[in-house]
Amino acid sequence: MRVIIVEDEVPAQQELSWLIKEHSQMEIVGIFDDGLDVLKYLQHHEVDAIFLDINIPSLDGVLLAQNISKFAKRPFVVFITAWKEHAVEAFELEAFDYILKPWEESRIISMLNKLHHAWQQQNQPQGGAARENATINLIKDERIIVTDINDIYYAEAHEKMTFVYTRRETYIMPINITEFCSRLPEGHFFRCHRSYCVNLSKIREIESWFNNTYILRLRDLDFQVPVSRSRVKAFRQLMRL
Repeated sequence: MRVIIVEDEVPAQQELSWLIKEHSQMEIVGIFDDGLDVLKYLQHHEVDAIFLDINIPSLDGVLLAQNISKFAKRPFVVFITAWKEHAVEAFELEAFDYILKPWEESRIISMLNKLHHAWQQQNQPQGGAARENATINLIKDERIIVTDINDIYYAEAHEKMTFVYTRRETYIMPINITEFCSRLPEGHFFRCHRSYCVNLSKIREIESWFNNTYILRLRDLDFQVPVSRSRVKAFRQLMRL
């Protein structure tokens, strides 16, 4: 796995480089301190991941990531920065992770392990699990949390926001539920209502409700998810009712 570091502070370059070499099999093929130099390099070289600071000369990290997001083959982008207010922008750019300085070594090690796993899934032969079907990025306290899609129980629309529920956590996403659901694998999730999307593997009980609709009781959670009349037929076919 070929990676580059984009960081204009030498001590941070050295520490991150040491952690990558010590705790992963990744090959560091370049260390840069200027955004334009990175863009020029990427025009002629492919890398699998970029560890990217935001406050760098010439072209800041967010603008650099916006350019990278247009590549036909996009590398994973991990923001490592002191600027916590850019987490939402990083999510919209589908950054793999967003780590705030000063970081803890355990946080970097955990990210490296998840990144290597995601890269392996992305590069599996056809028929293997796809990258987007394995994990999804969720936002919590201005941090991007790389989350296994199987940990999500359901999502709920709140105007232009989407609340996402796992067994123990609630995440507030800055996108509408239609866009959020489009990032989930269709075989695992079902848009059962205009305001709800449910993980089919988390359904514990299907209860008949009024007007021939259903209420879904989920494993581990008390909340009940409704199936709207307009989605009943599709739900019955999906669940073979």
